Amino acid sequence: MTNKLTLSVDKEVIEHAKNYAKDTGRSLSQIVETYLKSLTEKRQENSAMEYSPKLKRLIGAVKLPENFNEEAERRAYLENKNR
Repeated sequence: MTNKLTLSVDKEVIEHAKNYAKDTGRSLSQIVETYLKSLTEKRQENSAMEYSPKLKRLIGAVKLPENFNEEAERRAYLENKNR
């Protein structure tokens, strides 16, 4: 069952979103619905995990570059560790 939802969004964002929807062959409603589902699923997954107060303070403390390759860094660390 679907319901109508009215949102207030910046005009430029709407135009970009419409173009994105057109380029990907989906409707804007499908894109928004998929996004909202992913948000709520992640929230449910995260709420199932309980973090210690110390870990909660550390989450987000380190900002990694966008091109950070975790696997390559791990491999390099392990190679250097055993030298």
